[in-house]
Amino acid sequence: MRTSFASRLGLTLETAAAWLLALLWAAPVLYAVWAAFHPTGYATRFELTAPLTLQNFVSAWDAAPFGRYFLNTVLLVCFVTGGQFVLCTLAAFVFARSRSRWMSALFAIVLVQLMVMPDMLIVENYRTMRALGLVDTVFGIGLPYLASAFGIFLLRQTFLQIPAELEEAARLEGCGPWAILWRLYVPLAKPTYLAYGLTSVAYHWNNFLWPLVVTNSVNTRPLTVGLAVFASTDQGIDWAIISAATLLTAAPLLLGFLLFQRQFVQSFMRAGIK
Repeated sequence: MRTSFASRLGLTLETAAAWLLALLWAAPVLYAVWAAFHPTGYATRFELTAPLTLQNFVSAWDAAPFGRYFLNTVLLVCFVTGGQFVLCTLAAFVFARSRSRWMSALFAIVLVQLMVMPDMLIVENYRTMRALGLVDTVFGIGLPYLASAFGIFLLRQTFLQIPAELEEAARLEGCGPWAILWRLYVPLAKPTYLAYGLTSVAYHWNNFLWPLVVTNSVNTRPLTVGLAVFASTDQGIDWAIISAATLLTAAPLLLGFLLFQRQFVQSFMRAGIK
């Protein structure tokens, strides 16, 4: 009886703690939703009878070139994610199936990148982009992220789980290395690609510090930098309009997660990401 009571008590406490953490996490989002859909005077007044409005979104869209920011962000995310898929796939295939004795040492060198924070390389990356003439370009924002040690590691572990017998059967059918990679390994690694793609898109959509350093014009700023400029004190602080602009920038990721949350969770479970 005591054991049953203790287990129920423990489950109740865990549930209460989970709800508390969820509310703390959601509090900024809930406030942004409230402020964005109500007039400025109700941004800090929580009244159930407060009038609703969409004017904050219109004002935010007209006050800054968010259309251009969205275009720059989409181009950046597509460029980085597509480049990572190609480069990480090729590198992972070599590391997974090469019989060279140097592969383990080379793979260990690649994994060292996981221990280096990207912010530590900002100065060197900026010098490189300036030498290449890529400062203040979308290409310059994404170029330092094309080679991902995490992506190589994740795909290599997935490729290692594919039975070698399938590769031997493909060779008997006359497939060369390229055909084996694109017709065998890539299709079997779709859950891993989905999991890594979602992670990459979310990271680069929200990346702020490096784009802030390497861009200096409206034509190349992504959403995060554009929102920071928009919300600066020089523009005046109107929390209703700022909240509306914040929801505009976060809406694609939020909608994508809500629509594909089941695939999102399943892909991470299959890929072994904890």
